[in-house]
Amino acid sequence: MDRMIYLSMSGAKAAMSRQDVLAHNLANASTTGFREELAAFRAVPVRGDGASTRVYSLETTVGYKSESGAVQPTGRNLDVAMKGNSWLSVQGLDGTEAYTRAGSLEVNAEGLLVTHNGLQVLGDGGPITAPANAELQIAPDGTVSATVPGAKPQSVGKLKLVTPEADNQLSRGADGLFRAANGDLAADPNARLQDGALEGSNVSPVETMVAMISAARQFEHQMKLIQTSERQEQTAAKLLSANG
Repeated sequence: MDRMIYLSMSGAKAAMSRQDVLAHNLANASTTGFREELAAFRAVPVRGDGASTRVYSLETTVGYKSESGAVQPTGRNLDVAMKGNSWLSVQGLDGTEAYTRAGSLEVNAEGLLVTHNGLQVLGDGGPITAPANAELQIAPDGTVSATVPGAKPQSVGKLKLVTPEADNQLSRGADGLFRAANGDLAADPNARLQDGALEGSNVSPVETMVAMISAARQFEHQMKLIQTSERQEQTAAKLLSANG
């Protein structure tokens, strides 16, 4: 019974954790550039007095689903979708360099190129500033050109596009942005983007809903095992009391 209780309790906790991850993914099924979060579990033995057969299931985040989401044309000059495994560099709220696939850009009141939620977009030489009343165009290599009425187009910077290597994979932070394990990445001159388009989330709502139903059933099953173990313990206690 001791082993049954710990196994069931651990299984129920793992099912709840999985539900949290799935709910987070489903909530972001329509978020631009969102990467589906993946999670796994491993068995960890319980240390200390008691039966050595007791184990916990410990959640282990294994990263994110790397496949690209569907690209939807928007026709908007400042919408960009990164191609392949390329990422757009931005400055996080903590001041560090971070990376995102959400390419809906705009120009703020100070003339700086920012993301839709106000994060400063980084260029190869720092922030990118647009002249007043200029119309911006973004080339496939990330070069940003500004056209002021009555003047010729001029380059105002180039988006810093990076491509992580296998030994320096990205990890998601609490702010939803990604950062490299070994420090800031260098700009990739071969990285390309598609202008006038946005990449959607790579979460499949149908698959996620099916997984949520499965996790809910697993949780229910584990709770039933705990209740069964409790009834068995009560029955055994009554028999011992009657025979005592």
